Amino acid sequence: MNEIGWRAVQLDGGYRAYRRYVVDQLTHVPGRYDYRVVCGMTGTGKSRLLAALRDEGAQVLDLEALACHRGSLLGDLPEAPQPSQRRFESELLQSLRGFDAARPVFVESESRRIGRVQVPPSMVDAMRAAPCIRIELSTPSRVALLKEEYAHFVREPSLLASRLATLIPLHGKATVQRWNDQARSGEFDAFVASLLSEHYDPAYGRAIERNFPNAVQAHSVVPDGIDAEAFRAAACTLLKDFTKAPA
Repeated sequence: MNEIGWRAVQLDGGYRAYRRYVVDQLTHVPGRYDYRVVCGMTGTGKSRLLAALRDEGAQVLDLEALACHRGSLLGDLPEAPQPSQRRFESELLQSLRGFDAARPVFVESESRRIGRVQVPPSMVDAMRAAPCIRIELSTPSRVALLKEEYAHFVREPSLLASRLATLIPLHGKATVQRWNDQARSGEFDAFVASLLSEHYDPAYGRAIERNFPNAVQAHSVVPDGIDAEAFRAAACTLLKDFTKAPA
């Protein structure tokens, strides 16, 4: 490649040395930053708020974007397969190294696993020790938002059956059958609202209480809609609140 004019270099130690470097760096680099953890029930628009914050110039670490997964039972992205664990870790390190340690980094309240990839323990520990922001939306708004973000299931409800089947041990065959029937018959508002109230909300509430102790003192954000403008306004208000001079 050098002979034809392309600048090429070799990494000392090869790929194995690079992997050792990435693993070593991820044991301490996440702890360099001051995080603000965005919490909120499923469908409250945590990813939309992060995107709006980024558009307003804030530092944002979008772990779900790096993992190509929305982090839930139905969260795989049909148009984007998940990266390998090694690829995820490399891109995470690259993202972290692009931040200014003097400014806060906004991140979602992820669990240790996002789909098939695992968040490094140092990253998880740093997030769980950070102050929290709680985003809230009404149930009808959450249902509408989820129908937008999971439109592929609305178009093809048959895709839901195999995923919902994994919930049978938790909720029983009758409940899962009811959800499948609602989806197949086009009753998506009722289906989503039921799935939220009976499965996602209780599970998320327990996980937040267990893993993010600072959530009880969380700063509250309530967008006045689910469109981009509503989340942009919420992001602007949030950034102003965080930059107010102390009284």
